Amino acid sequence: MKITTWNVNGIRAALRKGIQNWIKEYIPDILCIQETKAKREQVDLSALKDLGYKFVWNAAERPGYSGVATFYKIKPGNIRIGMGNDIFDKEGRVIQTSYQDYELFNIYFPNGGRGRERVQYKLDFYAYLLKLCDGLHKQGKKIIITGDFNTAHKEIDLKNPRENRKVSGFLPEERVWVDYYLKHGFIDIYRYLYPEKIQYTWWTYRFHARERGIGWRIDYYLISKELIDIIDDVVIFDQVQGSDHCPVSLQIEDIYKKGIRRK
Repeated sequence: MKITTWNVNGIRAALRKGIQNWIKEYIPDILCIQETKAKREQVDLSALKDLGYKFVWNAAERPGYSGVATFYKIKPGNIRIGMGNDIFDKEGRVIQTSYQDYELFNIYFPNGGRGRERVQYKLDFYAYLLKLCDGLHKQGKKIIITGDFNTAHKEIDLKNPRENRKVSGFLPEERVWVDYYLKHGFIDIYRYLYPEKIQYTWWTYRFHARERGIGWRIDYYLISKELIDIIDDVVIFDQVQGSDHCPVSLQIEDIYKKGIRRK
């Protein structure tokens, strides 16, 4: 089973660039898209429907801004749009889909780059989501959080950490929130599997950053620690074009799809 996350930086533009060709080749079972920047009725999804996907859409109130969509071949048991707080939900940042063994969150975390007020908004978003996840963990639920976290956790996760110490996305007060999640039962599964590997998932369009290997790893999978044993791999497709981000895929062992637990 494959769950793929991809910030497409505008789904209409990304489809014009041909992202559906990679999706057709790879065929994720669940595709979590961030930054759709469109209402549902503004997008021709026939290419993805032809691949057998159904979907759920969460658009921001503000036109051409934010937004997430989850495309799936495996039907979820339940779907929840947003987190139940209009302060955050009006920006169209969260879709939660429920499966037998985990809750999947597709999230476009806020970007704090527009000033101190937005940094605080971002921190409040992290806090509200963690409280929600704490409640699910107390109920015995297992969780997968994926999407664009808009934060590089450690120095290994970006090319130029020293130069970016005062830049939103690598501020200490942002990075510590990833630590909080790890202390609350989550694991950054890519870093768990590859503690010293350097790969990036986002590159600015400026300065030929992608060609020069100047990037950040900000697209993550945080999983409940109880799920570790059923994870086969996390793959960063850093050669795939179509956005300033690349797709990242969580691969879950096939026998798990059949409901068989690894001993």
